[in-house]
Amino acid sequence: MHPFLDAKFPIAFAHRGGASAAPENTLAAFADAVALGYSHVETDVHATSDGVLVAFHDNDLSRTCATVGKIAELPWSTVSKARVSGSEPIPLLEDILGNWPSLRVNIDCKTDSALEPLIAAIRRTNSLDRVCLGSFSDSRLKKLRHAFGANLCSSLGPLGVARMLTASVLHRSFARPKGALAAQVPVAQLGLPIVTSRFIQTCHSLGIKVHVWTIDDPLEITRLLDLGVDGIMTDDTRVLRDILSQRGEWLAT
Repeated sequence: MHPFLDAKFPIAFAHRGGASAAPENTLAAFADAVALGYSHVETDVHATSDGVLVAFHDNDLSRTCATVGKIAELPWSTVSKARVSGSEPIPLLEDILGNWPSLRVNIDCKTDSALEPLIAAIRRTNSLDRVCLGSFSDSRLKKLRHAFGANLCSSLGPLGVARMLTASVLHRSFARPKGALAAQVPVAQLGLPIVTSRFIQTCHSLGIKVHVWTIDDPLEITRLLDLGVDGIMTDDTRVLRDILSQRGEWLAT
């Protein structure tokens, strides 16, 4: 079992650090999740025009910072002055890895320009054992797997998920990509159910964990846990913690 996935109970992920108590993808949000007892958080990375790797979801600053400008086109000296929700600075990925040395971080690599800075940051912080790398680009995932080899924990890309879904529906065999140890998926997409009992069984038969995003509704969280998923990503960190605690499946219990 890869150290990132070595958990007794279903993994509770604070999605973007959680957005219920502090602005998303900020050190304040990650600190709140850690204070609640979360061992796993999820974040995203982009690179500035001068190659600085930031923990941020969107490719521009308008939605969360009310500032015009694409991260890839701006230097860190400019991006560092932006404030999420008007108050919180944008953190570097290394801020998260460095502030909480035992925290496990799920990282979505958003752009090709972030690849090399991400590889360098993981090597510089010696954090390969406590990260899982994902992307909506199969080519980026291929490059990350090539860079880190068999010691990397990564999630399936879009093609891998499609093949896994086909295998689960048609009862066909599927050869998972090397290093792909998790399927991180929504419950459904474009009206097509993804997280079904059969999908979970197919993933488990290949040693692949199933993590579902982004679930805040208590009834849906409970349904998915009963179905047998291995992890849930949520913005409402308190709701997920409370449900897992009630089930005796919270890390701190």
